[in-house]
Amino acid sequence: MLHAKETVRKMYAVAKNYYGYYGGGLAAPNTFSALDLRKSLHSSGKAPGHVNLHSARSYTQCAGAGGSADQEIVIALGSNVGDRIGTFDRALRLMRSLGIKITRHACLYETAPAYVTDQPRFLNSAVRGTTKLGPHDLLKKLKEIEKDIGRTAGIRYGPRPIDLDILLYGNSQINTETLIVPHERIHERPFVLAPLVDLLGSSADDCMEKSWHSLSKCSGGFFDLWNKLGGESVIGTEGIKRVIPVGSRLLDWRERTLVMGVLNVTPDSFSDGGKFLEVAAAISQAKLLISQGADIIDIGAQSTKPNATRLSANEELERLVPVLDAITKLPEMEGKLLSVDTFYAQVAAEAVKRGASMINDVSGGKLDPNILEVVAELGVPYVTMHMRGDPSTMQSEQNLQYDDVCKEVASELYERLREAELSGIPLWRIVLDPGIGFSKKSSQNLEVIRGLGSIRHEMAKMSLGASHVPILIGVSRKRFLGEICNRVDPAERDVATVAAATAAIMNGANIIRVHNVGYGGDTAKVCDALRTGIS
Repeated sequence: MLHAKETVRKMYAVAKNYYGYYGGGLAAPNTFSALDLRKSLHSSGKAPGHVNLHSARSYTQCAGAGGSADQEIVIALGSNVGDRIGTFDRALRLMRSLGIKITRHACLYETAPAYVTDQPRFLNSAVRGTTKLGPHDLLKKLKEIEKDIGRTAGIRYGPRPIDLDILLYGNSQINTETLIVPHERIHERPFVLAPLVDLLGSSADDCMEKSWHSLSKCSGGFFDLWNKLGGESVIGTEGIKRVIPVGSRLLDWRERTLVMGVLNVTPDSFSDGGKFLEVAAAISQAKLLISQGADIIDIGAQSTKPNATRLSANEELERLVPVLDAITKLPEMEGKLLSVDTFYAQVAAEAVKRGASMINDVSGGKLDPNILEVVAELGVPYVTMHMRGDPSTMQSEQNLQYDDVCKEVASELYERLREAELSGIPLWRIVLDPGIGFSKKSSQNLEVIRGLGSIRHEMAKMSLGASHVPILIGVSRKRFLGEICNRVDPAERDVATVAAATAAIMNGANIIRVHNVGYGGDTAKVCDALRTGIS
């Protein structure tokens, strides 16, 4: 029991240290609670991360396991030649075709080359999944994928279009001439450890994860190994950056707050309905948003305000397509991102075909479940938002009931994230929006803005990777600001928007969605300077 308590203490300490990062400014709460640890200890009889020596199987014990029971696995991905992100997408498709079920993705990292430094930067990530293949059969299949993608023999640690390594296979320890599991160099590679810990949760409730921590041969598990290499303090340095792929670009959203400008081509949006229905007016507004410093233009052709009339996908496209086609031709759009606000799969597919680079879905896939598989195939970032019901029911008394709004928003938003992942959208293409003004009263909106760190903390219990993805906040001109400031006209709420956006950024928002990009841009710049101390 004394040994178990000491192990709990060490795991608690390293987990606290691991999660002491800023997701946009302020440190998040400690990940583990004493209650979590006591529950884990009482339920298993062992401390988190501790496994009886006989339960971690040797290779000889597991050699015949493939082909019967599913084994949980972790596979690392690396690439620094050619279309790196396209190569990752292809590798994931090939893995699925071979019967590997991918259940979780790590974030995406751009990293400096190791060992042989005179070569291009790498992209690195990892996936968690299940397979019936035995460990050596799995290795053989991964080598076939590498060959199919174009990898040939080269210098060790040199350039390669794809590298697939088995990091973990069930709770097995394997040491043969061709395969060592856990991977023998995990402990010295930040580009491997960062994605690996993304695939773990901090609640210590997962039995397989406890086994994996014990296989790390470190009292604090993989969290401790990661901390010894610098942990979150090294993310954002030249050595390793967390990125999101958009088109041919890789965005490091931690560098600065991104500003998304709103362009509604609707007659009934709450703030600017009817102003930009005509193509000429929409183009003029897009140019204004760009001149004011918008990083992203978000075009919406369907209002999602409370009790808005729902259009069909075809009706939405009739409004959207002429504006979308005109804006994609603007020379001012060079270097800017184009997002389309829709919950329809058909609209998403047509929008990306015509030049959109991001899909912003207020329903998180609930209003048209087909959108998840479509977006996965399109290979674009996906904003999944928290909302209960639909615009006609979201403000009902039932949908406004919360015992703990931040905890429940985190849990429900995580469900949407998991649906997206299981549909094939990698974590590195997901953006989370807690849905300010959607299924929330004024007081609850304020709690969510104050509690973004708490939402990340709740996410981390289930998936550390999920707690690291970008958070988008849309507070612009919302009704709750009008109630607080006694401003009936939404156009008079820009100053209140600045105040709310400031609080959101300082609590961890990475993208702000605003109507007045001039004010929004200045807000982002000042908040970023306050966070970093660099003006």
